[in-house]
Amino acid sequence: MITEDNRLSENDRLYSVLMAVYAREQPENLRLAIQSMLDQTVAPKDFVIVCDGPLTQELEDVIAEFAGIYPEVFQIVRLERNQGLGNALNAGLESCRYDRIARMDSDDISLPYRCECQLEMFLKDPRLALCSGDIAEFGSEPDDIGGIRYVPKTHKEILKYAKKRNPINHMAAMYKKSAVMAAGGYIEIKMAEDYYLWVRMLQKGYQAANADRILVKVRAGDSLYARRGGLEYIRSVCRLQKAFLASRFITYPEYVRNCAERIFVGMMPSRIRKGLYQKYLRRKADR
Repeated sequence: MITEDNRLSENDRLYSVLMAVYAREQPENLRLAIQSMLDQTVAPKDFVIVCDGPLTQELEDVIAEFAGIYPEVFQIVRLERNQGLGNALNAGLESCRYDRIARMDSDDISLPYRCECQLEMFLKDPRLALCSGDIAEFGSEPDDIGGIRYVPKTHKEILKYAKKRNPINHMAAMYKKSAVMAAGGYIEIKMAEDYYLWVRMLQKGYQAANADRILVKVRAGDSLYARRGGLEYIRSVCRLQKAFLASRFITYPEYVRNCAERIFVGMMPSRIRKGLYQKYLRRKADR
């Protein structure tokens, strides 16, 4: 990754990790997620975990174990009640020590080179405020990759793609805290807090890019596709599209098209929705 001509300085290596966890997470998934970030080729010196409401004792034990081993690295932020992902991440943002922040979900697995790759992207382009990369989705076992979600790579491609779909993989995102705060931080919209944030950052002129490689292995069981359907989900995503229209990010025909597509997919039975995603929105992993 790092060459003699492009070596990260000590300052270039500084970043925070931001993770939120709530009571329904599985302790072993949390353990693997945290460990994957500690095993980075450029390890974090600041790891913020937001406890979004009361946790189970098993989850508390996992957090206490890591915080006990790395007391100088971990910061634990506790919310008295569950407030949703967007609000939890906003609470954690305030505690992050460094401007560059690597987002990490509590049940995914970052590949060892992920953060080094992204830090190099920031080094090469000082204008960059936001980046992610491709993700590999798996079911029960991390090595059993079912599909890959590729994202557009250049800022121009990201801006165009954002008018139709989310151009940044949130669980693989690294961004500048200053840019996120200037854009208003996360705004709670179920399953779309990140997409709304990226668009507001793009509208403010912040530069984005995506690495041309897989950065994170993502847990994508049947529950993932179940959450992307139903009336509550449809209302949420249409509310997001309405916000895009109001800010003139999309045109009225684009608004109608986007809502129609999401209503159509959201009303499908979960198993059919899963097949649709895997056939049209994911690429099969090379075997």
